[in-house]
Amino acid sequence: MVFRIEPHVRLQEWVAEEHGFFAAEGLEYEFEPAGFAAGSSSVGRQDDAPPEVRAGALEDMAQGRCAQVSCACHWAVNAAAREDHGKMYGAAYSVCPAGIYVASGRDLREPGDLAGVEVGVGYHSGSHYSALQALEPFLPREDIRLGFVGRPFDRVRLLLDGTLPAVNVWGAGASVLEQRGYVKLVDTTFVMGFFVSSSAHPADVERYFSALLRAQQEIDLEPQRYTHYWAREMPADLVELVDVRRFGPGEQIVPQPYTRAMFERAHAWMQTWDLLETATGPGIRYEDAVLR
Repeated sequence: MVFRIEPHVRLQEWVAEEHGFFAAEGLEYEFEPAGFAAGSSSVGRQDDAPPEVRAGALEDMAQGRCAQVSCACHWAVNAAAREDHGKMYGAAYSVCPAGIYVASGRDLREPGDLAGVEVGVGYHSGSHYSALQALEPFLPREDIRLGFVGRPFDRVRLLLDGTLPAVNVWGAGASVLEQRGYVKLVDTTFVMGFFVSSSAHPADVERYFSALLRAQQEIDLEPQRYTHYWAREMPADLVELVDVRRFGPGEQIVPQPYTRAMFERAHAWMQTWDLLETATGPGIRYEDAVLR
């Protein structure tokens, strides 16, 4: 089977493809530029409120993904791997910049001002879990209110057009809002995990990660050379609003193990929130859930 590679609103796959790193590692692959499909499902207004979307990264992984290695927040990958929908890659993870943003000039100036205020997030995805984790130090749990409003760039649009008062966004979406003058009320940076399909050959997975880590070095050394790729990761209407040359490097891959302690700690935190039905069951062991 040909190894399918899809970018995930970040630069590493684009840089590895530009420099031929995947081919240099001996990987037979297919590069799909559309990848994450710009992280948008064109959510619009419905009676002045966005429609609720009760499906996210976890459900997507459970249904099966086209790419042999894909990404989601480590909480969702943890749960998907525990339920044997695939495996979690254990030799690396990434750190994804994110934040809860509001319009400047509003009466929302501190995280505590979000008590009872709807924050737009993606269901069972990084923005969902990271919003809860980031707001815990500032608000009682009962005062945290989330709205499940679709995919990443949907939330950017919903803040830009004033439909929602606050949204949790990551990567390029956060850069769009910052450049348009929106204010980050609280940082929600979180760990991304890598989800490995059962169809992936372990040797190909290692070739893929070797290429990604070479790309990470390139980005670390000269990030400005590669920011033009952000325009390939965003819907056209949002690209028109910004200058991607001003964006930062975004998500960073960390070549450190996703350990048993990390795996169990994330699972235990999900249980405290009763977030997922899968999180309450025993699931499979770390040794069986994680590709090491």
